[in-house]
Amino acid sequence: MSDLVTTVQARAGTEPVRLGLILGSGLGHLAHAVQGVAIPYADLPGFPHVGVSGHNPNLHIGTLEGVRVAVCGAREHYYENGNPAAMRPALELLQALGADHLIATNAAGSLRPDIRPGDLMLLNDHINFSGLNPLIGEKTDARFVPMTTAHDPDLRAALRAAAEAEGLALPEGVYAWYSGPSFETPAEIRAIKILGGDAVGMSTVPEGILARFLGLKVAAISTITNIAAGMSDEQISHEHTKAMAPLGAVKLERILRAYLRGSAARP
Repeated sequence: MSDLVTTVQARAGTEPVRLGLILGSGLGHLAHAVQGVAIPYADLPGFPHVGVSGHNPNLHIGTLEGVRVAVCGAREHYYENGNPAAMRPALELLQALGADHLIATNAAGSLRPDIRPGDLMLLNDHINFSGLNPLIGEKTDARFVPMTTAHDPDLRAALRAAAEAEGLALPEGVYAWYSGPSFETPAEIRAIKILGGDAVGMSTVPEGILARFLGLKVAAISTITNIAAGMSDEQISHEHTKAMAPLGAVKLERILRAYLRGSAARP
């Protein structure tokens, strides 16, 4: 990890970052708003190998709304290589660069009639529907991570305040992690709904677990790109996800910028 930190700091400078951000499908363009440098994942030993279209596989480090940030423009999903801990090197790097909290974004399907494509949902909890865990194999007792407040209440309050300042709705709900890459069946969606899920997607939960393991505070926001399988006549596909994600991304960028402006004013 020390070699990786040295490599990044040689290109981005040694000033600590305050926030780590991971962007989901169709949302990678937000990273280009960062005033700084973009380092291809391919230049970073041990970094995830991203093979999903609609992602931006670069690490952007610089300032956004006056805050020093490190933005992962893409993530490696479990379904790409069967590794739920694929994002661990990236998260360890964010921590080593100084970040003490992480905001993750994703594209998700809604199970609620009041949260539609183009809307956002702030995660207040999650369900690990996949049953996988990125800490399997960890040798230390640190692997027993408490998850009662996995989605930090203070971060959620700050993001809600940012949304309110922008006049944008930001309902909260429970996100269920499905391994993918196939989409869920209508029966699986019914099961997730019975369990209490409000949205479903193929990411974010393993990163949240890893971030809590590393001591980072976590918040996450879903951009709703579709209604979940069996709940409408909508045809679900990755191309549809990429096409719909920008609708929510415009709102998400406004909220994140408002949050960062508030963060810049805090010591």
